[in-house]
Amino acid sequence: MAASLGGLGLLQGRVRLAAAAAAASSLSRPGPQGLVRGGAACSTTGRGYSSEAKGEEELRVRYLDEENQGIVVLGLNRSRAKNALNKNLIKMMSKAVDALKSDKKVRTVIFRSEVPGIFCAGADLQERAKMHSSEVSSFVSKARATINEMGGTQRLPRMIGVSLAKELIFSARIVDGEEAKSIGLVSHVVEQNESGDAAYRRALALAQEFLPQGPLAIRVAKLAINQGMEVDLVTGLAIEEACYAQTIPTKDRIEGLLAFKEKRPPRYKGE
Repeated sequence: MAASLGGLGLLQGRVRLAAAAAAASSLSRPGPQGLVRGGAACSTTGRGYSSEAKGEEELRVRYLDEENQGIVVLGLNRSRAKNALNKNLIKMMSKAVDALKSDKKVRTVIFRSEVPGIFCAGADLQERAKMHSSEVSSFVSKARATINEMGGTQRLPRMIGVSLAKELIFSARIVDGEEAKSIGLVSHVVEQNESGDAAYRRALALAQEFLPQGPLAIRVAKLAINQGMEVDLVTGLAIEEACYAQTIPTKDRIEGLLAFKEKRPPRYKGE
């Protein structure tokens, strides 16, 4: 599953959105040639990835230290364009996410910006203006598949209600962090710190809360939530039941029961 980007956006003032929604995904670690950066293949060096390419457009992939084992950070670093999404960056993001899906050790992926004061300005309109009309639909479809929170006319009304969604879409108004939180658009707002990474720190803290939980249970819970939100309640409950059934024969479920009985933290292995 691709990491959710629903809680990320461009905010103003002292508050910055904690990228909480982006922190939650059950993904996997790539093989040695799995990721690209600056358009070049990356090779593993220790716990991270490096590349000889030094173009402006860049997606930095970083595994965190042992204390945060299981967390991978994807850093957007296209400073001149304020991380605007063009074809090359979408391609790199797609390859990175696809590669991460194959490694069961990766528990959470955080998307963050490495450009101060900005997360992402949206689509690269300068590039879009040069596209042939036949290219636009393909680009949007690729972007939506990579960033599965795109599709604002459908997702936004489900999040904040039809009337308010229409107001924001029709006016193209930019909302700050406090308003975004008050209308249910984002989950967390934090005061900016001196290093300018308060949102990332909040996302990291949230990711650390996810790590001790059973990876199989999180995976099917996410599936049940995502699919259940698109159907009626009765169908949603049936989806939940089917998802839960997948956990019954797992070793993790038995480990959870034993840990509860023995009054100790569970040691889940994703099996």
